[in-house]
Amino acid sequence: MNDIVIIGAGIAGLVCAQQLSQAGYSVLVVEKSRGLGGRLATRRLHGTWADHGACYLKPKGELFTDFIKLLRDRHILEIWTDEVYELQPNAAPRYVAPGGMSAIAKFLAQNLNILLNQRVTEINLTPENTWRLTLESSNEELTAKALVIAIPAPQAAMLLTPLGAGVLGQEFLTNLSAVEFAPCISAIVGYPSSSHPLPNWKAFNFIDDAVLGWMGLDSSKRHQPQQPVFVLQSSANFAQLHLESSDLQPIGQQMLHHAAQTLELPWLGIPEWLQVHRWRYAFPHIVWHNQVLVAQAKLPLVCCGDWCGGNLAEGAMLSGLAASVEINNYLNQLILPDVNFLKVFT
Repeated sequence: MNDIVIIGAGIAGLVCAQQLSQAGYSVLVVEKSRGLGGRLATRRLHGTWADHGACYLKPKGELFTDFIKLLRDRHILEIWTDEVYELQPNAAPRYVAPGGMSAIAKFLAQNLNILLNQRVTEINLTPENTWRLTLESSNEELTAKALVIAIPAPQAAMLLTPLGAGVLGQEFLTNLSAVEFAPCISAIVGYPSSSHPLPNWKAFNFIDDAVLGWMGLDSSKRHQPQQPVFVLQSSANFAQLHLESSDLQPIGQQMLHHAAQTLELPWLGIPEWLQVHRWRYAFPHIVWHNQVLVAQAKLPLVCCGDWCGGNLAEGAMLSGLAASVEINNYLNQLILPDVNFLKVFT
């Protein structure tokens, strides 16, 4: 029996887990993927690595700014660029992890109890008045006094809807199903070291483009890059058109050729290698207006993530903090770490 099970090891789930674990609860994090971080994703390939999810962090609030300062002090993050080019340069520091953005999640996961490669397929209430979770790979069952669902809202809805309005409340299910995400297709491409001319920018926003949304010279984040590596992210409309394609390689090539033509860099269309990844739930499009979404159940169940309030990684962190407060109020009302949860790492 766990006090709390958290489904999802993205930034919201990990922050929530740290708060509750530091307070003294027994916390288990369950993650369907083999790695941590959710869309703070880094892929290792061809002797290097590339960030094919969140490409950088740009803080707005004080707490997230403090978090980035801590990661800089630990040599996990550094400034990548002050400008992202679009119709005109958009100046503000962007922070990246030279070791890959997933390093942020690994930092947050310190001393947590985490199950990777484990998909929760079913949630039920037991006669003993606990939550019971069934895992796909082993049919193993977990039990908990409280649940935190820290995954994209559409995935949460698929998992929770079978419980029904009688358990969770119709208002909760309606609000959960109203959240929408925009998809994205990411292409990671590597080129010969002799490729030239390299662009004079590190990141480029495509404004109102039918195919591309963003492009970055990912290898410029690395301290000793062996070759130019770019990451391209599609527009939401382009991703929606091709999301169900069984073979994404031609889709990635189409993105490349479009970039080569638009940026007038013909060699971009002829990479040494190409990998393509689909994100069904890349960016919250219609968000829930509060930092958490709480079920009207007799046992605590709280949803959190970047779709609660929006604002991507920063919003996810704030949502994870808010979820820890909600769960603690339902349970033993222990003393949570200071609102500046970063103190647990110092």
